[in-house]
Amino acid sequence: MIRVVVVDDHKIVRQGIIAYLQTVESIEVVGEAESGKQAIEIVKENQPDVVLMDLVMENGSGIEATKEIMIDFPECRIIILTSYYDDEKVFPAIEAGAFSYLLKTSSAHEIADAIKKAAQNENVIEPKVAGKMISGLQSESKKAHEELTNRELEVLLCIGNGMTNQEISDKLYIGIKTVKTHVSNILSKLEVNDRTQAAVYVHRNHLLNE
Repeated sequence: MIRVVVVDDHKIVRQGIIAYLQTVESIEVVGEAESGKQAIEIVKENQPDVVLMDLVMENGSGIEATKEIMIDFPECRIIILTSYYDDEKVFPAIEAGAFSYLLKTSSAHEIADAIKKAAQNENVIEPKVAGKMISGLQSESKKAHEELTNRELEVLLCIGNGMTNQEISDKLYIGIKTVKTHVSNILSKLEVNDRTQAAVYVHRNHLLNE
């Protein structure tokens, strides 16, 4: 069972999300919060696997809450669910440690699916959010991907296409453990923190168009 906390300052939105998630067998909503400050306390009390986090709230933003939560609970997966996708809000969320990024135009099914994937250590990035993330990252004079092996580059492109480790394993005919090793090496060579930033690197450098 995936333990989830839902954070949103709009009660109707929050209750609507919770009502749907309660119908999903593999998800258990263990708490809710209406502000960033309250979210921190609820997470401390319930220690969920995944937090669905709004960005713009009174009494503590989602970015501030994400940063605090990740300090004490680094294994917790935080999914940003926001109406905003400007780089001034989304990019700081990356640095704070957010794991996946959705817009509130996402369907209830898409939100539930993102929660399930987060629990399996798989990111979900809304295309519009990815675009803003790309614009917020600084360009490099040397392309780090040139240091990757041919196989690592293949895996990186799969990550850029949003593929899971299992999908990469099936596509490239390599074991899942081998995929995980390649992903670890890729993150190290690109000097990025997670698959989200690796995917952003792919799009920023137009690697899928080469």
